[in-house]
Amino acid sequence: MSDRPPKATQIITSVFNAGRVLCEFSPEAREFSVRELAGRIGLSKSTVHRLLVSLAALQLVEQDPETGRYRLGLRMYELGTLVSGNIDLHEAATPCLTELRNKTGETVQVAVLDGREAIYVERLDSLQTLRIFTRAGHRIAANCTANGKTLLAHIPEDELERLLDGWVLEGRTPHSIIEPDALRKDLATIRRRGYAENINEGEMGVSSVSAPIRDRTGRVVAAVSVVGPTTRLNRTSLRAFAALVIETAEAISHRLGYRPGLTRDVTRAGA
Repeated sequence: MSDRPPKATQIITSVFNAGRVLCEFSPEAREFSVRELAGRIGLSKSTVHRLLVSLAALQLVEQDPETGRYRLGLRMYELGTLVSGNIDLHEAATPCLTELRNKTGETVQVAVLDGREAIYVERLDSLQTLRIFTRAGHRIAANCTANGKTLLAHIPEDELERLLDGWVLEGRTPHSIIEPDALRKDLATIRRRGYAENINEGEMGVSSVSAPIRDRTGRVVAAVSVVGPTTRLNRTSLRAFAALVIETAEAISHRLGYRPGLTRDVTRAGA
């Protein structure tokens, strides 16, 4: 990403100024009056007041009813925990992905579930000449990929049924699982053996194997996989790689705070 600032024509002034207001808050300056904020950012009191009222409507700031001063709201805390969660996953996964890539020689990646799609949020490319090209941010129907199936296999049963209700399962190849009952059966197998396989289901000539990543509560928050051409990743090599993928998933989970036996597994608890 470029470090160059955006062009002035690309900036929405009111949004930019709202951001300036939020950025003034800090551990050393937790509360402000309208007058104080106006003085700090060089805007009129009426403009700052309108910005604060708008931000308060979204619970991004809140006003003390006794003093009239403003502080950051609960919604900012919630957004902050989302950001810290993403940073934690990135920091926890990076060294483990590097080791997995070096051991297998194949592309490795991490995905999270967004509704009925898997989104790749981390990846390290294979160093081999023939390799699979995807990118961070890429989305794919969850039923067509090992990571997606791993994530589906570990959501609460009631949530899975809500997803399946009305879902026309995408058939990207003749090998894609497009029948709900067949998918349920495959997901049960994945839960039982601890990893998911995909051979030609998302794209012809591409195979992958995946295992679940858990956070400190035991909830599956992501999945890690090895992916490559089926000429190298056949059923025999996938089974061999499965042990490495499970080991990597466990290492990332440990870095996220998961401790088997000490943490309640909420996977199928409906939590």
